Amino acid sequence: MLSKLFESLYNKVIVSIVLNRKSCSVYIEICSKSTVVDSQTKTFETATINQEIIEFVSSYTKESPYSYYSVLDTSVDQGAIPACKKSELSYYKNLDSYEYKCFDEKWVCYTLKNDLYEMKQQYKDFGVDFIFSPISIIYNFFEDKVKSHFALYVLVQDNFVSLSVFENSALMFAQHLDMKTSSDEELSASVIEVNSDLEESIGIDLDDVDVIEEMEDMEDLDDFGDIEDLDSLEEIDEFSESQDIEEEFFEIDEPIVESDDDSVNEDYQRFTLIQKSLGDYYNDKHYSSNFIETIYIADGVGVSSDLKKYLEEEMFLNVYIRRLDIPMEICSLAKGELGL
Repeated sequence: MLSKLFESLYNKVIVSIVLNRKSCSVYIEICSKSTVVDSQTKTFETATINQEIIEFVSSYTKESPYSYYSVLDTSVDQGAIPACKKSELSYYKNLDSYEYKCFDEKWVCYTLKNDLYEMKQQYKDFGVDFIFSPISIIYNFFEDKVKSHFALYVLVQDNFVSLSVFENSALMFAQHLDMKTSSDEELSASVIEVNSDLEESIGIDLDDVDVIEEMEDMEDLDDFGDIEDLDSLEEIDEFSESQDIEEEFFEIDEPIVESDDDSVNEDYQRFTLIQKSLGDYYNDKHYSSNFIETIYIADGVGVSSDLKKYLEEEMFLNVYIRRLDIPMEICSLAKGELGL
């Protein structure tokens, strides 16, 4: 009783920290019960916790003994599987060397124990109260969609792409992919494999196709005068909810950035990783895979318009993008854990 009374005398300070390749993002909320009385955000040009960050955070936390620190799990060896019962987990992965947590008694997020220890050491100047999986961020951020939309959900981070398939709130598949370690050879191999599968499925050797001759033969299509102008098809909605979803997903303060060479290269790599992950989903016997038509992307870095174009034109997906402030979303998850 006294502890509750003592606690009510102080604000709660929630600190969210995300370390990126070349920067550190910090978001702080000061809460009185469930009301946010102040918030601050700052980006530091460093990829490690330094004295400047410590002093910035301390200037807010020193006023209250109720300070909570939450971070994003950026370890490479992590993921999620669609099971919670111990008897079912081993069907998907041996988790003896992992820490894992069950969500809604339906699915599990896991991380290598050694990686968790290293993360805690990384933030030892503060102490870590919550470490959140990118998959849990996806679920929280797209909660309005995962409950009713069968789709691929993606979180784009600095260095990582986290992917999950949800249907009626149930996780069907998930992967966490590191852009830095995905080699060109692996990506090339995936393209070769796709081409090989295509040749086998349709019985055609793609190398034997004379593209130029085929294009010349297409001149004969001028005789088909009854075919409507394809431009008129742009007026057709792709599916019944497309207008509502388009309005919701593109009512954002900052438009998708224009392309430059660096962003094009990174977005093509993200596209290739998404393509590879979908191939894993379709081909892995452990997962019950249905055909995916829609992808929802939580953009935490500011992708260019090219990523959307690649996915639409190369994979024929309906693509919807929401901008996401990752530190703020981590704060939201922390407040949920604290009951705020």
